Amino acid sequence: MRLMRTADARRLAEECLATSHPERWCHVQAVAARAVEVSQTGADDDPVVSAAWLHDVGYAPLARDSGLHALDGARYLAGLGADPVVVSLVAFHTGAEYEADERGLARELAAVPRPEQALLDTLILCDLTVSPTGEQVAVTARLDEIVARYPAWDPVHRAVLRSRPYLEACCDRAQTVLSA
Repeated sequence: MRLMRTADARRLAEECLATSHPERWCHVQAVAARAVEVSQTGADDDPVVSAAWLHDVGYAPLARDSGLHALDGARYLAGLGADPVVVSLVAFHTGAEYEADERGLARELAAVPRPEQALLDTLILCDLTVSPTGEQVAVTARLDEIVARYPAWDPVHRAVLRSRPYLEACCDRAQTVLSA
């Protein structure tokens, strides 16, 4: 199954998240809507839109393995024969390298080819401008919310603190491209 069409990505995300993680499903739907809004191609096979639908599939019980949802989602999608660009976007979205380092999974994540930075920047912007429940928010507010949601000892908390300058730079670059 090669997930080239965004409709396929949407269906799979819904199957994986709608029942098991309804709040996250709201977030995913809004991130995907944002990706459609900023899409450079408007095509049904836009990898950023497909990745927006699938970026949190690693939280689904059938995909969860290592504890790093970006890596788990990428592995799950690769096992289904998903488009390699979508797999790489899911693997590296929203500072996953930093969380992989915090969890001792940097080598495992590095086994996935890194996506084109401009595509990744766009996906990160979409993810960081949508709250956990699907409302549009500012990047700084979203980063603050993530840090506040996790205790200081949690790898996510530490990773977001470390990756914040990188994530803000990704969002700034994407916003510049979109504004041009």
